[in-house]
Amino acid sequence: MQGGRTVSITPLPGDGARRTVRLRVVPDGEGPDLGQATAAARAFLTALGVDLARPGMRDTPGRMARAYAELVGPQDFDLTTFPNDAGYDELVVVRDIPVQSVCEHHMLPFVGVAHVGYLPGDRILGLSKFARVVEHHARRPQVQERLTRQIADWLQEHLVPRGVGVVIDAEHSCMSLRGVRAGGARTTTSALLGALRDDSRTRAEFLALARH
Repeated sequence: MQGGRTVSITPLPGDGARRTVRLRVVPDGEGPDLGQATAAARAFLTALGVDLARPGMRDTPGRMARAYAELVGPQDFDLTTFPNDAGYDELVVVRDIPVQSVCEHHMLPFVGVAHVGYLPGDRILGLSKFARVVEHHARRPQVQERLTRQIADWLQEHLVPRGVGVVIDAEHSCMSLRGVRAGGARTTTSALLGALRDDSRTRAEFLALARH
């Protein structure tokens, strides 16, 4: 599955839907080869005419390799869900989740925030896990439109709520630092599923909360 694969499901003691469930999520593929990445960064900077012999630059290829490995390397995490014992049926919205990713067209960062909401079904999600899900999909070469939809689809698949909404607002350095150099310009994308797409009042409520 693009965006990470679930390798194990560890249910805690309980009865059916009335139990805590943890899903261990790990990224697809192998980890970075920092030695090869450092050598490639050194060759790349040299080809651009950067003097790596001057003070302060000798260790730059290694730092560059480690920085990009962090930017494009999603981390393992546990997705923990709980039974919706209270029968809560109103919107849950987590706002201003940091988004840090890399534009796949120029390999330059884009940074912003995500607002994620859902209408609970039989299960609810630990609130900190929303940030984990956002980070998991952001830490790879991305385009913002696809990132927004991946987060929504992933939550719909693994949480099975009555509806999911994701709004991302970000500034792209490939637009602010190069080309048109439109510093301060921001891009907003949204993905709505289930009741948040089909019910106009629920959709309006979510978007109002996300943009508050």
